[in-house]
Parts: sequence; C-alpha cells; structure tokens
Amino acid sequence: MRLNEVTYSDAEPIDGYGDDFFRIGGKAHMGAVLTSSQGTQSWGGYEDAAALLALKDHIDVLFVGTGAEVAHIPADLRTQLEDAGIGVEAMTSPAACRTYNVLLSEGRRIAMAALPV
Repeated sequence: MRLNEVTYSDAEPIDGYGDDFFRIGGKAHMGAVLTSSQGTQSWGGYEDAAALLALKDHIDVLFVGTGAEVAHIPADLRTQLEDAGIGVEAMTSPAACRTYNVLLSEGRRIAMAALPV
C-alpha cells in the first residue's frame, strides 16, 4: 500500500472537536468557529452574515455545521450567500469538519462555519 502525505496549502485542517470547541491547526477555539484560507476566528452564528460574506472572493463553497443535528440555515442567510456567489452546504458539525478536511486536502476554495456539537 502506498501512503501519500497530505499537505494543506493556505488553510489549517480541523484536528478535532468536542462539546464546545474545535481544534484547528493544533489550537483550540471555543464556541462557534469560522475557518478558511483567510484564517480561523470566532463566528457569531447565523446572525453573523458579514463574516461569511467577507469570504466571497476567496471561496466557492461554505460548509455550515449546524451542531449535533442537521438543520436548515435561515433562508435569508442562504439567499445572501448564494447572491454573493457562495455555494452553501448545511450538515452536522462533525460532517462539516470531515468534508472540509477532505476538500481542503484537494486544494479547493472552501470555508467552514460551524456551531459547537
């Protein structure tokens, strides 16, 4: 079996998550988080559309982690993001972490905004 080392370009991979934290690039971040090639920061949740829209020139797809359960994101938030040219995929936060890491390793232009599990 041949193993290839995964390298990440500008963004840091998600190393883990727990009840109220995400570990990204070896650092713990408490509460909701937004991560992309532009860095990692706290995220104010669904009301914090400005932080997501600021990424419009840097990403094609945003994965929204809705916590432990799958939920729809607010329709007005989805509309704002799609009008800005950002594709949106809502899923559980654990699924968003896994999907983010896979596509990040492929060099895709992505971001993840996630609520804690």
